[in-house]
Parts: sequence; C-alpha cells; structure tokens
Amino acid sequence: MPDSEPRDVDVVTAAVPSSLAQGDEGVLRPGYRALSVGIVSVVLLIAFEATAVGTAMPVAARELDGVSLYAFAFSGYFTTSLFGMVLAGQWSDRHGPLGSLTTGIASFGAGLLLSGTAGSMGVFILGRAVQGFGGGLVIVALYVVVGRAYPERLRPAIMAAFAAGWVLPSIVGPLAAGTVTEQLGWRWVFVGVPVLVVLPLALALPQIRRRASGPAGIADGAQAPRSFDRRRIRLALAVSLGAGLLQYAAQDVRPLSLLPGALGVALLVPAVLGLLPRGTYRAARGLPSVVLLRGVAAGSFIAAESFVPLMLVTQRGLSPTLAGFSLAAGGGTWALGSWVQSRSRLEPYRERLTTVGMLLVAAAVATAPSVLVDSVPVWTVAVAWAFGCFGMGLVISSTSVLLLKLSAPEEAGANSAALQISDGLSNVVLLSAGGAAFAALGGGTVAHTTATHASGSHPAAFVVVFLPMAAVALTGAWVSTRLRELRA
Repeated sequence: MPDSEPRDVDVVTAAVPSSLAQGDEGVLRPGYRALSVGIVSVVLLIAFEATAVGTAMPVAARELDGVSLYAFAFSGYFTTSLFGMVLAGQWSDRHGPLGSLTTGIASFGAGLLLSGTAGSMGVFILGRAVQGFGGGLVIVALYVVVGRAYPERLRPAIMAAFAAGWVLPSIVGPLAAGTVTEQLGWRWVFVGVPVLVVLPLALALPQIRRRASGPAGIADGAQAPRSFDRRRIRLALAVSLGAGLLQYAAQDVRPLSLLPGALGVALLVPAVLGLLPRGTYRAARGLPSVVLLRGVAAGSFIAAESFVPLMLVTQRGLSPTLAGFSLAAGGGTWALGSWVQSRSRLEPYRERLTTVGMLLVAAAVATAPSVLVDSVPVWTVAVAWAFGCFGMGLVISSTSVLLLKLSAPEEAGANSAALQISDGLSNVVLLSAGGAAFAALGGGTVAHTTATHASGSHPAAFVVVFLPMAAVALTGAWVSTRLRELRA
C-alpha cells in the first residue's frame, strides 16, 4: 500500500471481514483496494456525522432560540433526501454515478458548513435541507458504484463493510460529539466533517471514473436514455412535499393539522406508487418484494428503537446514558449479521437468511416491553436488541445484494432509489403512527413523570408502540418468502 494513502485505511481495513479482505478474491485486493477504502471511508464519515448530530442538535437549537422548530431540523433533512435519491437514480443510470456522488458530497459538505455557521434557526434548517439533498445523492450513487464496479461475488462483502462502517460511529459518535460540543462548541460538530472527506474521495474518484463512469448498458450495445424522466422528477417532488406535510401534521396534534396531513397522504400515495416497482404493495415476487421488505424491516425496527431509551428512563428509572448504552451492543451484532450474509457458502440460502432475520427482529421488538414488568431485569432489552440488530444485519445487507442482482445495469440507479425511498418513507409513516398511538394513550405526559416508575406513568402507551411494530416485522418474515422469482 503506498505511503500516500491516508491512515484511515487501517480503520476501514479493520471494518472489512478478514476472510473477504485478504487474498486475490477480497475487496481489498490491489485492484479494488483504493475504491473499497475510499467509499467505505465516505460511509464511515457520514455515519459519524449522523450519530453525532443528535447529540449537538439540542444545544444548537437552544443557542439559536429555535427549540420550537427543533423537529424541522430532522424533517428538513429527510424530505430533501427523498428528492435527492430519485434524482441520483436518474442521473446515475443516464450518466454514471460519478456526477451524482461528487455533487452529493459537495452538497452534504455545504449543508454542514451552512448549519455550522448559522446565526438563526431558519438558516440552520436550510443547511440541514441542503445536507439531506446531498445525502440522498450520495447513498444511491454508492449503490450504483457497487453494482458496476464489483462482480456479484464481491458485493455481499462490500455491503458488509458498509454496515461495519456504522459500528464505530454508533459507539463513539455521541461521546465524541458531546465532548466536542462541551469543549469547543456545537458548531465544530458540523464544520469539522467536510474536511475529513477529502482524502477518501481522492482515493475513490479515480477508480470510480475508471470502473463505473458513463451511462449504463453501453458495453452491452444498449443505448441508455440521455435525458431525465420528468415524470419521475415530478413524482419525487410530490413525495418530498407529501412527506414534509405528513411530518408536520404528526408534530402538531391540533385538529387543524389533519388538513396538511390529509394533503400529504394525497400527494404521497400516488407518487410512491409511481416510483416503486410495480407490485410492491402486493408483495409481488422478486424485486417488488425486495423493496417492500426493506421498508418493512427498517420502519418497524427504527420506529420501535426510538422509544426504547424513553421507556427505560421513564419506566425503570435509568439515566439517559445507561439507557443509551442498552443499545450499544446492537452496532456490533448488526455488523456481525451483515458479515454472516457475506459468506459465499450461504449465498444459496440468502432468502432464508432474511426470514430468520425478520423473525429475530419481531422477537426483539415484542420482547422489549417486557421490562415494563418490575420483575423483568432491565438488561433484557439489551440482550433482545442485540439479537434484533443481528437480524437487521442479515436483512438490510441481503436486500441490497438482492436488489443489485435483480436489476438490469441501466435500472440499477432507479431501483436503488426505490429501495432507499421504501426505507425512508416507512420510517416516517411508522414513526408517525407509533407516535400517534403513544400520544393517544397518554404517552405525551410520560416525559413529565418522575425518574421512577410512578403511578402517573403510562406503560400501556409503550405497549401500543412495540406490539404493532412486532406484528409489522412478522409480516416482513412472510414477505421474505417471496424474494425469489418463480421460474417458468
């Protein structure tokens, strides 16, 4: 390895399973090393930023006198990322992923700088929106790079490396961000990341230009469309606007909020039906079920996970730090699950792995509210969540691998965008539904109870979040049986 390569190569090498990183067949073989290190380093830095922002955000909102607009700093990122995902799919299929990736990184960095230097909450939210647009461009472009630059046998390994890239940030990100926020100020959490991404890009971009540039299908004699599909762009705008309205309605429980909520649904439903593969919502075999499974898995698990720390703090009296640590082991088991699915001898059983994964997710989510019973040890959640994260590692990486396997080269961008849209939208819809059920059973007053599980608490409010999400995850186990296309 040349001395000019950055020292974070060692970090990325450690993130890649050793059996896949060594020898002539691994993703760190000389022909793939710079590309693998570069793109996984980008994932590593984006993951660190994603886990660190949650720590710095409350301080930023307070200093900018924008606590009332706090939720929009998150929803602003999400709504623009949806549009970026669709645009990236179009861009990558027609002109290759290089332009989408570089523009996305530039937008992501510009958004971080804009938020980090903001003098008002409005500018801060604008920065988050710019950042979200860039993030949407980047994630889809990276999937297209994997589909074009790596042979099918190596794709499970690089997807496992992507998952491993989230482990270290999920453990040290909040702690590091908290230290930086306390010692230097919250702004440095935002302005420090753009500089760090320069070296990984310098490694990856030449390899992407050589291996994955240009429109898809040229090598096979097919002619990819050169212009953007304006209909899909309009649908993407409708999805972004509809998601924003739905999130706004979920954050405002007044009856008047039903109007923007209804308008959001009216925009979302036809737009999503137009962007996802035909047959997704009826779990048609093959690609539609792969896209549906991604949404079911991500939405049910993330919606449930969002309420775990709150339940442990308000119902069992744990400190926020201990409640957060109850989920810490999940980062490692998630990476382990992703590594397991990358084993070549398990490739014939990939669909069965996703079924096992969804059953583990359903069991973990259903087990979590058992700690509402005083006699159940609080560490039960930590153990259950470790198994649930292992299942998610099996499912998320496998759906990514299956999507690329089932996609024609000229459709990899659009289908990757569909996968990410399913993931993101399900988070919004199920979080909104869970939040509404939580509030309906008095969950809105849980945060005001004492640290102990007093009689004023509302354990039923947590039950109506976790059990329905477990049922959704169990539905995902059925969807996982429909991933393989039937042969005529």
